Amino acid sequence: MSVEAINAKKVVVEEIAGKFNDSQSTVVVEYRGLSVAEVTELRKSLREEDVEFKVYKNKLVQRATESAGYAEINDKLVGPNAIAFGHSDAVAPARILANFAKDHEALVIKAGIVEGKVLEVEEINEIAKLPGREGMYSMLLGMLQAPVSKFARVVKAVADAREENGGEAPVEAPAEEKVEEAAE
Repeated sequence: MSVEAINAKKVVVEEIAGKFNDSQSTVVVEYRGLSVAEVTELRKSLREEDVEFKVYKNKLVQRATESAGYAEINDKLVGPNAIAFGHSDAVAPARILANFAKDHEALVIKAGIVEGKVLEVEEINEIAKLPGREGMYSMLLGMLQAPVSKFARVVKAVADAREENGGEAPVEAPAEEKVEEAAE
């Protein structure tokens, strides 16, 4: 093998190792049996979520995982594999690939790495059930908005009561009466 060929392989190994280290999550799949149209559909879905989908020679990936500290994934690198690298959403690769695999049994999830931890298929499938980045933002916004909404309803109720009393502040029952009402 020529020096140029060896250097070219080293560059590819470094590129792959960099992708493992730089991505929030990585999922390894076997795609044997998928048609060109199905792979194109899958690539499109992944691209829309900022997920890079690459096919490399297993030997180069094994060298890269050893370099990046993920050698325990190497036993999964058998047969035709593709790797999905998630850059902006740690859940996206697992979610997209798991959903695609439901309708295309030829796609087999083999393993993954999420935020530096090597995961088995079952763990990847559990991550796939989590909401994505946008879903998490929406849930957080809902949680933050709930107390503000309750406060706004209380203020409105006080204003409405004040209006009903002719501009006077609502009269609150003495504390003793509240205790008796609660006991009933």
